[in-house]
Amino acid sequence: MNPLDISSAELRGLLDEITRLAISYLDNLDTRPIAPRSSGSEVDTLFSTELPEKGLRADALKRLPELIEHSRAQNARFFGYVLGSGEPVGAAADLLASVLNQNVTAWRSGPAAVTIEKTVIRWLAESVGCTGFEGSLTSGGSAANLMGLAMAREAKLAVNGRGFGDRRGTVYASEEVHMSIGKAVALLGIGRDNLRLLPADETFHLIPDALDRALRGDKEAGLIPIAVVASAGTVSTGAVDPLAKVADIAHQHGAWFHVDGAYGALAALAVRQRFSGLDLADSISLDPHKWLYQPLDCGCLLFRDAKYARQAFAHTGEYARSFSSDPVEGFAFFEESVELSRRFRALKLWLALRYYGFEAFRESIRKDLANARRLAEAIVDKPELQLAAPVELSAVCFRYLGAGEMSETELNRLNSTILKRVVERGRVYLSNATLRGKFCLRACIVNHRTTDADIDAVVPEVLAVAQDLTGLGARQG
Repeated sequence: MNPLDISSAELRGLLDEITRLAISYLDNLDTRPIAPRSSGSEVDTLFSTELPEKGLRADALKRLPELIEHSRAQNARFFGYVLGSGEPVGAAADLLASVLNQNVTAWRSGPAAVTIEKTVIRWLAESVGCTGFEGSLTSGGSAANLMGLAMAREAKLAVNGRGFGDRRGTVYASEEVHMSIGKAVALLGIGRDNLRLLPADETFHLIPDALDRALRGDKEAGLIPIAVVASAGTVSTGAVDPLAKVADIAHQHGAWFHVDGAYGALAALAVRQRFSGLDLADSISLDPHKWLYQPLDCGCLLFRDAKYARQAFAHTGEYARSFSSDPVEGFAFFEESVELSRRFRALKLWLALRYYGFEAFRESIRKDLANARRLAEAIVDKPELQLAAPVELSAVCFRYLGAGEMSETELNRLNSTILKRVVERGRVYLSNATLRGKFCLRACIVNHRTTDADIDAVVPEVLAVAQDLTGLGARQG
């Protein structure tokens, strides 16, 4: 027997134990710590062990409960980051995807897997109003943004698809754009100095007139506009840039129009009108592991014309060349994406969409949006608190003001301490955003488990912590 083989009975026992642990974890999710309960040194002591020379077999599973206990529970009161809640059908499908172990790189490597991914891509494009777009699944929005801008660079800067010479190109975005855009322009050799981060308006949207002026100025200086990046949900406040206006300006100046919709674009399932102009994009990033609640990782890049994807990514070695001219059997994702080895990401999404139906996801998104409005109303109702930005999607930014007698520096320091204490107490999990120099508390709701009661716990928890801190300060003074 091969030393890496196990019997069917042993595998069944292993899977039964993992299933038992998974169900117990989900059944008790709301009682589990929402923030780490151990120090870094304690976790290192438990898991930074020596390489085992001899196998432990079934005894290896004995450490799994400790792994679970020292993980952060993403329960119904986790509002820290733009990270979906990991619905269980997708998790179950991930196990089968790992067992099948398909390399979804070309049809011949995984026939059903490639067809299912292409089907899921079509569903996603249709669901956000971009019927006819093609694309591929990625590890997340950062990879999708990188690929979209790589396509833009090839489409706008390359000469006959054969390099760039001394041609210098520029990329444009709001100052609120996600950090992955800066990484992408650096990795693509465009250079961070050629990324124009334009001021946002008072509601944190890209200003079309400022964009137009920047494009005109750079073109007069002999620079080539490569791409304009609009946000369909900025990471800090959830602002959706005026997509139709931005698209019109980008295309007037000959620039590629990329939409970073990793956070917000899938909300178009529920509120399509807020994303008018999304279908004018040349490429769009979106993340099913955010607002379709899929387990990590499951991002997506949609694009209008696959020609530019092949121009950017097709570089096939002889060992990978397809001998089929059939449009189905000759298809290769590696000719249209950055990855050669590709996990069967589509299985979990395909199964979840079939299991629940798009309607269920649409209703869950609507509930998240309603929960954000509910939290905003609770904040506005308290004179000690201040809503720091409009609530356009599901990100809610706010501050504690107290009696209003503190300087901005003092308020920033106090709100930073409030956030730390709130997270340490473990009743709710918030993150932060800095808006116009003001440190804010931030709740982002992309969680299918969240109820009204979970939302209603946020404001009392923040006020309790704030009162403890300011009371302590008064006593010490």
